[in-house]
Amino acid sequence: MGVVLALPGRGVEGVGSSMLEIKFMGRGGQGVVVASQILARVYFLMGLYPQCFSVFGGERRGAPVASFLRVDRQKVLLKCAIQRPDHLIYMAPDLLDEKEVVSTLKPGGWVLINESMGRRDYQGLANTRVALVDALAVAQEAGLGGTINTAVLGAYVRASQAIPLQHLERAIFQSVPSKVDQNLQAARLAYHTTRFLQGETG
Repeated sequence: MGVVLALPGRGVEGVGSSMLEIKFMGRGGQGVVVASQILARVYFLMGLYPQCFSVFGGERRGAPVASFLRVDRQKVLLKCAIQRPDHLIYMAPDLLDEKEVVSTLKPGGWVLINESMGRRDYQGLANTRVALVDALAVAQEAGLGGTINTAVLGAYVRASQAIPLQHLERAIFQSVPSKVDQNLQAARLAYHTTRFLQGETG
């Protein structure tokens, strides 16, 4: 611990005044929980204190799953659902509600959307920073089938503009029990193929 850096999305002067809050939305079987755990490890490797937990909509495969990750310079004691995230990640694009995004996302926050069900115009998000990736196509190209979590994290790192890709690679190596090379490839492919609604380069 003790590494000096600004939390993503904040200037140095804002560090310590508020924690970073990240919300994952997906479905059972997509690796939502594992994605939040790997990202927590990424932030730990950066010298920060992460805390993550998940809420399940049911035991069946395909049921909605929400996972919450808080990151701060000091130990995180708060443990409740995140209502106003800085970063909102939709691993299941059918769960996307544009009005909800606009009403809940913190000022200066951004949203990452898995586009595996096809592209949309996202008219309701015209004033929101939006990162887009076809995580399913990336996962399949990397040999992971429908397991999209590391692809989504590659896109997250690209969108963050604050996390070195090497930290994600190290976290994957430490966290993934099998198909390590394929998961690393998925993260790298997603990092390089992420696009932005506003046309930025990331």
